Amino acid sequence: MHIRDLPYPDPGRPDVRSGPRFLFWLGRNQLGGQVKAALWGLVHMAALVSFPIAIGFGVQAVVDRSGSRLAMAGALMVGLTVLTALGDAMLHRAAVTNWITAAARVQQLLARKAVELGSALTRKVAAGEVVAVSTGDVEKIGWFVEALSRFTAAAITTVAVCVALVLYQPALGVVVAVGVPALALAVLPLLPRAARRADEQREKAGRATELASDTVAGLRVLRGIGGEELFLGRYRHASQEVRVAAVRSARMWALIAAVQVALPGLLLIGVVWYGASLARDGRIEVGELVTVYSAVTFLLFPLRHFEEIAMAYSFSRPSARRAARVLALHRSSPGSEGAVAVEGGERGEAQEAIAPLGGDLYDPASGMLAPSGLLTAVVCGDPDAAGRLADRLGGHPTHDGPGDGGQAGAPSALLGGVALDEVPLTTARAAVLVQDKDPVLLSGALAELLDVPRSGEVSAEKALEAAQCGDVLDALAQASAAEADDAGPMRTRITERGRSLSGGQRQRLALARSLVTDPEVLVLDEPTSAVDSHTEARIADGVRRLRAGRTTIVLTSSPLLLDRADRVVFVPDGAAAGVGTHRELLGTDPAYRAVVTRETEDEATARRAGRGTGPAGHDLKDIGRIEEQIEESA
Repeated sequence: MHIRDLPYPDPGRPDVRSGPRFLFWLGRNQLGGQVKAALWGLVHMAALVSFPIAIGFGVQAVVDRSGSRLAMAGALMVGLTVLTALGDAMLHRAAVTNWITAAARVQQLLARKAVELGSALTRKVAAGEVVAVSTGDVEKIGWFVEALSRFTAAAITTVAVCVALVLYQPALGVVVAVGVPALALAVLPLLPRAARRADEQREKAGRATELASDTVAGLRVLRGIGGEELFLGRYRHASQEVRVAAVRSARMWALIAAVQVALPGLLLIGVVWYGASLARDGRIEVGELVTVYSAVTFLLFPLRHFEEIAMAYSFSRPSARRAARVLALHRSSPGSEGAVAVEGGERGEAQEAIAPLGGDLYDPASGMLAPSGLLTAVVCGDPDAAGRLADRLGGHPTHDGPGDGGQAGAPSALLGGVALDEVPLTTARAAVLVQDKDPVLLSGALAELLDVPRSGEVSAEKALEAAQCGDVLDALAQASAAEADDAGPMRTRITERGRSLSGGQRQRLALARSLVTDPEVLVLDEPTSAVDSHTEARIADGVRRLRAGRTTIVLTSSPLLLDRADRVVFVPDGAAAGVGTHRELLGTDPAYRAVVTRETEDEATARRAGRGTGPAGHDLKDIGRIEEQIEESA
């Protein structure tokens, strides 16, 4: 795999049972790159550790006053220098390629998982955790993959040199063969403590990142209540905790580095002392002593890779565990057959074609039914419960929360009797589109914003008209004219997250984007919460007209939207408790009326005590007043 070939057509199906298994899976999928880097590493290190032979040969030639052998030693050094430079350059290129391709593979896997889970991802994993995994953890995992090939070359070179020294000069070679492995293993007792401190630093950094992202997201609210200094103080405290943890971790790794420097120095002193005594007794030649000493000196270079791989593994193992935990998340219910079906259905592009889904949309957890082809409004009363219901309607099960009907692991919805979490994600997404209560606008031109997968039946103009985006187009046209650009409103650039627009304008553009897609089932969670009542009424009429014959579910408590729905389902406490039209439920269900009209229990008691009521015990005048407001807004 070359960098120019990225991204991967298919990053594969990772082994996420544990962090080490995930790292092994990464290495196995890059076996060719690892072998290539290891071979170039062998060339580089073999040439490097062969210098002592040339040095010893040259020293002995000087002692013997042999000019020809001295010239041969010089030529050998030149050749080894060329091989060392070539091997080092190619090793660096191959190792960095392994790093980049491994990081790209992990990022593609994380991006695919984010697309698969959608908004449910941040409900399963904290946003700060996701950011930390996709940035810092990916870098550490790539570091281990890069260092693995260099370590392999260093290990092979070290073993080969030790064996060669034993054969070349047994007396000194045995000392080296015993001392070098001891040096490599000396730091192992220190690694667990260093890894724990590195984990502590990473966890504190993740919490600081999450606090920072929350602060930035809620900056407008913080300024409104004057809480900037409070949260700034909290972030300072979290930042100082990260600094203290980083210093503690650095001290441990500095100790490991010091051990790796001190012990080889002691080995060199021992080799020189013992070799000098052997040379004094005439048991070895001076050139042989220089060769062994030089070999031990050059062995210190591959020994550094033992320290590096220990550090890389200590850092990457917890990072791989966290990445595996995110990648192990799935949108199907735990223990359901849907998990197997999803994994099998998305294993590759060559999967069996599945007929388009259609029919009634039913949520087993709440009992909510949305008949095919109708505009169904759902009133929950609890925004969180509405969000979980929207997730299930989009094919994402919810777990252990209020509004799940008291069930642990509430399953996803059924479309035409087929569970959405038991079909491939692309099939579910093609059938059901969910727009959550806080949709995001990406930066770019308006034409690019509306350039989404669509059926082709709804034009951008019709979608913008239904979403009442006339004033948005006027504002964009004025911005285009102010910038001396005649491209028009459709080509005017929208800033990141639509910050140049008001909340209501952003909400209506997001609605237009959903409408132009024209899915079989469209789920809208509070699509008009940021617009005024007159615009809301026109939007309700536009959506009803444009979505005629298509299944549309609107999660809302707005009387203007509810009055235009074909069917209203009241879902308090996670279970459907009433079905009918808006006006029917107003007259027959006090709990429904309390949610829609925001009427408290005391107000209801006072109204019933001081005013006349209809045959069902409800105030007909109050109902009539609400109906008049609806008709005036229309």
